[in-house]
Amino acid sequence: MSEVLGDFSIPTVVGAIEANPVEYWRFCCTHLPDTELYDGPDMTWFVTDIPFAQFNQVILTRLPTDGIDARIDETLAHFKARKVPMLWSAGPSVRPTDLGAYLETHGLANAGAMTGMAVDLLALREDAPMPSGLVIERVSDVEMLERWRHAYTAGFGMPDFAGRAFFEMYASIGFGDGVPFRHYVGSIRGEPVACSTLFLGAGVAGIFHVGTVPEARRKGIGAIMTLAPLRHARAKGYRIGTVYGPSAMGLNVYRQLGFQGYYKVTQYLWAGETSG
Repeated sequence: MSEVLGDFSIPTVVGAIEANPVEYWRFCCTHLPDTELYDGPDMTWFVTDIPFAQFNQVILTRLPTDGIDARIDETLAHFKARKVPMLWSAGPSVRPTDLGAYLETHGLANAGAMTGMAVDLLALREDAPMPSGLVIERVSDVEMLERWRHAYTAGFGMPDFAGRAFFEMYASIGFGDGVPFRHYVGSIRGEPVACSTLFLGAGVAGIFHVGTVPEARRKGIGAIMTLAPLRHARAKGYRIGTVYGPSAMGLNVYRQLGFQGYYKVTQYLWAGETSG
């Protein structure tokens, strides 16, 4: 894995926030069936047979403007061949900087901007109260991962097949200390109500999948589910925690924990071929 980062200069932190999810997907692609991954100096993209946009993405783009329309068409052809929706991200390192305008002319829709955030793990605000009855456990086997999947699917309003795809991917990766992932499930009275995931990559502690089922929201559970993986990362010597693209509801939670926003990333969606 990457050397732990302790440099808090803005260019380094911005680069790490962007690089962590790229490493996440590079790693995950080795555990997804029938996945095509292109990882070159000009682009990084992957495509699967799963008809859910998160599993089909262009995550880095550094293209010259000369011939860019042909490269966009060539890249989209891989997703169109499998008839799956896809996301194309335009983060801080994107080239050309006006890539979004080109993507829109090729039929992709602006899916909105997200915030890249980071926090010094030695300056975490950890005074969030423990919600009554909440029990947090690290996922250690497929039975617990099934509980995590339930909270994840319900918390994000996700189609069951997509939640199942994440379950199968993470089950294939495993749960030992030698893998860069740790998953957490929060339960109240034995029922799974929340989830979170830690990915250690690019020298930082990346937070993913922080979600709470609708009936358990507004109780401070999201903050506690975020603190659990960050505390583990800090104990392992990590100094920087990151999150890439939290929801509008999650932004305030992260800010309360000490996260700061560093940049915006815009995602463009190709929803798939229309009938006719």
